[in-house]
Amino acid sequence: MSSVNLGGNPITIGGEFPQKGNKAPAFKLVAKDLSDATLATYSGKRKVLNIFPSIDTPTCATSVRTFNSKASAMDNTVVLCISADLPFAQARFCGAEGLDNVINLSTMRGSEFLKDYGVAIESGPLAGVTARAVVVLDENDTVLHSELVGEIRDEPNYDAALAVLS
Repeated sequence: MSSVNLGGNPITIGGEFPQKGNKAPAFKLVAKDLSDATLATYSGKRKVLNIFPSIDTPTCATSVRTFNSKASAMDNTVVLCISADLPFAQARFCGAEGLDNVINLSTMRGSEFLKDYGVAIESGPLAGVTARAVVVLDENDTVLHSELVGEIRDEPNYDAALAVLS
């Protein structure tokens, strides 16, 4: 267990956050067509896991926009935007914004992801959704970079995350 802040107030985060050099845990999340998407779905590709509470908050929306523009030009790399939002809300946002270089995945049937990736908010008003984090994986699902953002309202360090893919 760890903790982060929400507006300066500490909240408890459950699970074990992946660290550099670790093998990423398998996951099963929900894709835009309501099918299951697993870590193996993206086998052989480098992966940026942009994890956040909800697409309908300003910081979360900014992270999706930023990764859509910055990471989209990287070879053999997919950006997976993971939140508790239903696939319909994720698709609505990306459609309205013209964002087509990210893949949205929902935790709606993948609650194990929250604990397995150490991003389960267990206390406070956002209990039940994910903390803000970025995990970058190589083609073999080894963690190259991980950041559990200390203040949920803050953006992740995009440059540090993408630097490991250069």
